[in-house]
Amino acid sequence: MEAKQNITLEQFQYLLARNEADYLKERALAVRQEHYGNDVFVRGLIEFTNYCRNNCYYCGIRRDNPNADRYRLSDEEIMECCHEGYRLGFRTFVLQGGEDGYFTDEKICRIVSSIKSSFPDCAVTLSIGEKTRESYKAFFDAGADRYLLRHETANEAHYQWLHPKELSLGIRKECLKHLKDIGYQVGAGFMVGSPGQTNETLYDDLQFLRELNPHMVGIGPFIPQHDTPFAAEKAGTVDMTVTLLSIIRLLLPRVLLPATTALGTVDPVGREKGLMAGANVVMPNLSPKRVREKYALYDKKICTGEEAAECIECLKNRVNKIGCNIVCDRGDYR
Repeated sequence: MEAKQNITLEQFQYLLARNEADYLKERALAVRQEHYGNDVFVRGLIEFTNYCRNNCYYCGIRRDNPNADRYRLSDEEIMECCHEGYRLGFRTFVLQGGEDGYFTDEKICRIVSSIKSSFPDCAVTLSIGEKTRESYKAFFDAGADRYLLRHETANEAHYQWLHPKELSLGIRKECLKHLKDIGYQVGAGFMVGSPGQTNETLYDDLQFLRELNPHMVGIGPFIPQHDTPFAAEKAGTVDMTVTLLSIIRLLLPRVLLPATTALGTVDPVGREKGLMAGANVVMPNLSPKRVREKYALYDKKICTGEEAAECIECLKNRVNKIGCNIVCDRGDYR
């Protein structure tokens, strides 16, 4: 891989204090165009279970939320989502869910194998949390290509602020190392504006990303969920998220960088702003309509209309208006 760029804490603080967002966006856009042109890759998101064994303080599907309307998709429903997505032009499917013990390694391997045998020209991404190295290897051998595992924060004290004591930043980092060693295209990431976050903790995130050198980085504004301990906390901002997208593009020039659903939730044109700051991935929702609102990680999540995969034409038009093109291929890391 090419040499990564670096930034000092002083430079980072200077850029934020001086509000150099426009300059950063201009630079980031030029770097993205150098490596990916104006291509924007689409991933079909399938949120297949909202059961979770964890109790993260920011998450609406946390174990101890009694008001979460729980569901699990069957193998048949997951395959129906893929068939519909394939028809619409999707060539990457992202299976995302809580850490749900019902979906054993054997079940995940069976689902991945089914998707790969039905759609051999497609990539399968998993986003199902912390597992053992053996589990990750089994999923990879079954055909999984990519794995998304947000580190959430690379600062130990901040990690403890966001999570109950049974969760550990060290284990999270170890999982990401295992995934890279096995051969996945790996994604990390964090929330912008989460409770307790400072410029110093954000700088730790940037340094961790530099060290990990992932293929993908997913960041989006923190949005409170009304049934969590952080219900009354302030949401993260679009402006800060967009500035960080630009900085990440400059630090990791070839990275695949989503303009996330959370960005589109806090601002109707948030995803366009992300794309104009160096992002190059969008992830419309392929989940069955009846469950979309139940995967409530945060409040007011957009889950119909142009967020929904059925409106891919609307999305293409919006992306075209800012000079980008939706590309219907696997959209691998270059």
